[in-house]
Amino acid sequence: MSLHAPEFFAELRLPFPSGTTVGSTYYATPIAGAPLRLQIGFTDTQYRNAYGGLRLTVTHIERGTIDAVALSFAEHGTFRRRQGALHQRNMPHTFNITLARPGQPAWEGADFTRLRDAIEQYTAVWFPGAWTASASSRTVGRTAHKVPAPPPAPPVAGRTR
Repeated sequence: MSLHAPEFFAELRLPFPSGTTVGSTYYATPIAGAPLRLQIGFTDTQYRNAYGGLRLTVTHIERGTIDAVALSFAEHGTFRRRQGALHQRNMPHTFNITLARPGQPAWEGADFTRLRDAIEQYTAVWFPGAWTASASSRTVGRTAHKVPAPPPAPPVAGRTR
């Protein structure tokens, strides 16, 4: 099952025009022409295909990593609302891609409000003024969009034992 990282970061509605997702990481230059870059990736848990939060890293183009912080999904109540029968039994505060319902992203029912607010506060320290007023906050109660399933992989021809 896919992580669908571009869709996840799109749900966060980050206001950086230069932002892009490569693999499972979001990259941005919040202030054009500045030497600082923002990188947001998922933090692992001890379980396969489960993520406990986001790691925000500020990098200087010449000096390397300047600062980093981990934002926990549990501490920001990201998955509190969706803790129904499916998620309560197994790691309810994680982004677990193996528990997704067919045709739904693994973050279905997530509330990104507090997590997004924390990202905004963190970026305000390193990138003052970069968080634009035009970027509206996510409305409470909204859920993720359905993500179409990827096409099946073609059979691999080759030698068998």
